Amino acid sequence: MREPDPRDSSPLAADERTSLVVRRTVHAPVERVFAAWTQPARLREWWGPEPITCPEAEVDLRVGGRYRIANRYADGTIVWISGEFERIEAPHTLVYTWSLAPGPAMSSRVTVRFNSEGGATEVVVHHEQLPDAGIRDMHDQGWQGCLDGLAAYFDRRP
Repeated sequence: MREPDPRDSSPLAADERTSLVVRRTVHAPVERVFAAWTQPARLREWWGPEPITCPEAEVDLRVGGRYRIANRYADGTIVWISGEFERIEAPHTLVYTWSLAPGPAMSSRVTVRFNSEGGATEVVVHHEQLPDAGIRDMHDQGWQGCLDGLAAYFDRRP
C-alpha cells in the first residue's frame, strides 16, 4: 500500500491513512484455519502478538453474534477486544466490528478472507475505519504478530 500524501484530502487517501491490509500464507486447509479463527479453544492457543497471550475468548459465530477476546500483556494488564459479526461466509469470509476496552473510544471494521491455495490458506486481514495513522500502525504490528502466531500454531500441528 502506498504512503498517502497528507495534503491529499480525497476519500481514497483518507481511507489509506486509516486502513491496513496484512496477509500471510498458513500451511493448513481453509476449513482448519477458519475453525482456528472462530473456535474459542483454538483461538486462545495462537491469538496475540508475542508476548501477549489470550486467556479468554468467547465467540457467538452468527450474524449479529458477538465475540470477546482477552489480550493479556506481560505486566498482567488485560485489554478486551470485542465486536459483532456483520457477515459470515464460512470458511472464506468474516466481517466484524472491532473495539478495545480500555482504550481509545473507537469502533472499526475487520474483514478477514481465507483463500484456499491447495493445501494452504492465504489469510488476508483488512482493518478499516481506524481513527488515525498512529493507531493504524499499532494495529498493523498487532495483526502481523497474530498472523505469526497463527502460522506457528499450524506449523506445530501439521
